[in-house]
Amino acid sequence: MDCVDAQTKTRVVFASRHGELRRTTDILRDIETGKPVSPNAFSLSVLNAMSGLFGITRQDRSAATAISAGAETLGYALLEAYAQHADEPGTPILIVYADEPADARYGAIEHEVARGAFALLLDANEAPQGRLACSVTQGASAQGPRFATQSEALHHCLSGGDCAVWQGSGGTWRWNWHAGTA
Repeated sequence: MDCVDAQTKTRVVFASRHGELRRTTDILRDIETGKPVSPNAFSLSVLNAMSGLFGITRQDRSAATAISAGAETLGYALLEAYAQHADEPGTPILIVYADEPADARYGAIEHEVARGAFALLLDANEAPQGRLACSVTQGASAQGPRFATQSEALHHCLSGGDCAVWQGSGGTWRWNWHAGTA
C-alpha cells in the first residue's frame, strides 16, 4: 500500500479507547491546583481532535469518524471502515488506532491497552496485499491463540499470518489474515 498522498481525498476512521486522556488528565490537574485551563489544550482534548488536525493539515474535508468503544475499540473501528468501504469503495479510508494506558489515578482498567498505534489504508485503487477476516461470536467458541487486548491479537494476526482470538464482555473476536488477493 502506498502512503496517502496530499492530493487524494481520504476518509478517516480514528479510534482510541482513551483518546487524549493524558491531555485531559493534565487539564484536571490544572483545575485541581487552581491554574487556568488553556483553551488550546481543552480544544485538543476531545476524541476527534487528531482526525480534525489531520484533515486541516492535508486540506481535506473528507468525512472523519472518531470511535471509542472500550476494550472493543479497534474491532469496531475496523467494522466501521469496512461498512464505509462497502458503501463507497471508490474513496480510500485510512484507519488509525492509537492509544496508551490510562494514568494510574483512574484505577485498574479491564483489558488495558499497551502504548501503540496501528494504521491501515483501504483503497480499491491499490492492488490488495491480502484480506483480513473477522468474526464475533457469543461465548468462547473461537479457536486459536488468545490475547489480552484486541491490538495484541490483531498485531499477532497481521505479523505472523496466524489466526488470533480476543475474549471480551461483548463476545469472542477472531481475526484471520489471508495473504494475496483472495
